[in-house]
Amino acid sequence: MASDITASSTGNEECTGRQDTGYIQNLRHDAPASVVVFLVALPLCLGIAVASGAPPLAGLVSGIVGGLFVAWASGSQVAVSGPAAGLITIVFSAIATLGYEAFLLSVMVAGAIQIALGLMRAGIFAYYFPSSVIKGMLAAIGVILILKQIPHALGYDQAFEGELALYWSGELGAWHDISFAFEHIHAGAAIVAALGLAILIVWERVDFLKRLKWLPAPLAVVVLGLALNSLFQAVAPEWAMRDSHLVSIPAGGISDLLSQMSFPDFSRISEFSIWQTGFVIAAVASIETLLCIEAVDKLDPFKRSSPTNRELLAQGAGNMITGLLGGLPLTAVIVRGSANIQSGGRTRISAFFHGALLLFTIVALPSVMNMIPLAALAAVLLHIGYKLARVEVFRAIFRQESGQWIPFLVTLVAILVTDLLSGVGIGMGVAVFFILRANLQTPYFIHHRESHEEDDHRRHILIELSENVSFLNKASVNKVLHEIPADSVVTIDGTDSHYIHHDVIELIQEFKTTAHTRGVEVDVVGLRAGRKKAAAPSRISSVPLTTLRDPARG
Repeated sequence: MASDITASSTGNEECTGRQDTGYIQNLRHDAPASVVVFLVALPLCLGIAVASGAPPLAGLVSGIVGGLFVAWASGSQVAVSGPAAGLITIVFSAIATLGYEAFLLSVMVAGAIQIALGLMRAGIFAYYFPSSVIKGMLAAIGVILILKQIPHALGYDQAFEGELALYWSGELGAWHDISFAFEHIHAGAAIVAALGLAILIVWERVDFLKRLKWLPAPLAVVVLGLALNSLFQAVAPEWAMRDSHLVSIPAGGISDLLSQMSFPDFSRISEFSIWQTGFVIAAVASIETLLCIEAVDKLDPFKRSSPTNRELLAQGAGNMITGLLGGLPLTAVIVRGSANIQSGGRTRISAFFHGALLLFTIVALPSVMNMIPLAALAAVLLHIGYKLARVEVFRAIFRQESGQWIPFLVTLVAILVTDLLSGVGIGMGVAVFFILRANLQTPYFIHHRESHEEDDHRRHILIELSENVSFLNKASVNKVLHEIPADSVVTIDGTDSHYIHHDVIELIQEFKTTAHTRGVEVDVVGLRAGRKKAAAPSRISSVPLTTLRDPARG
């Protein structure tokens, strides 16, 4: 069945085309996207491992497990898991304190704790992350990607590839690196990055190039970087990129890889420090994962809702496996998930293939991978960062009420000057202030009643929203909507509501867009954000039932 695909408002390009169902039919979208995710994940895996004081192979093991196992265990079709920059400080300290083999045991303990959290259904907390905070986090990550990749694009590659913090040792590391890079520009790297960015920009605007699904633009950028560097070595050696300017992975073959692998020291399982570290890793990894799942669901053009409890189970099992095999703790990673979506990934196949590519390259093609200029990868990440922090994103959020754009702005700035989790925590505090202020005005509740009328043997349901529907009602509204029986006719009436939180409206709009997959017909009446004074009730414009379709459903 043909259908139009309309991208979300959080940064995706608007695109239209035929939408098929199932994993096989979507290979033409997922295979190119997997290459992009692989190119993004490779330097991140290596960089995070180096910064954590772990062997480079440990980061690759984590990325491989995230792709080959977690992609299938997860309920998300587009999230991608691997080692996370947010755990660097914790991992570095744990390795220094416990030793590497004992640290691996604590990673397995963290996985077991995450499985317990999933079984206790702790994933429901993901529904309480305000939309404005999530959007602020995505925009901040976009800005950080741009700032951190500018030095690599200019040929200054001293900082490790996976670092996301702007501050380093109390100094403005990113600004220092950028200023130093502009003073010491490497001509070869700058040319590769500039031409790579030009290719990525032009690729999206030329129909012929967009139809080359077998050749993703980032792969073309990498091939160009390899070719140009070979040319520089032949005709302009002073422009050639070597050593620190190139990707670096173990190149000694399978025997060398096996010799570098480490395994947990199970004899220390009774030590308190092992369990203490495991609880810390589990807590931080779970929060980062839930934040990522909420963020990629916002970016997903099909507006699929990922089961958060299943995600905790998947991440827990993944951490037990990566700890057993000598890898770093993993989480769902926003940079990789957003790269997957921006590159057209539709199902979990793209995340799986990215893990397979990581495994294949370190076993069979390490010498080729070690020829890739970091400047070429910087061009790819600069383009992804721009998509996450587009001007249109800021324009859209600043058109909304202050209760939306103030938490967005606070979250963005706080992440830039602190770190991801601290910034999100500050943004959450500001968002909660506005939520509580709105809830002081009148009580809030949700009620619904069913109509006994029948039309074509379908069930008619009327859901009436109360006078005030706050953000705290988001989980309840989500539960009510997803418990609606298939093949029903549903009217959601907000005529009598004086206040409906923006996140609840967004949730209802997403439900309206995707309800047709269960045969549910939805009509929404009198819904608008904020307080309703003299303005007449507005009706959300109808969305054709063929607008979006879950590509993973058969």
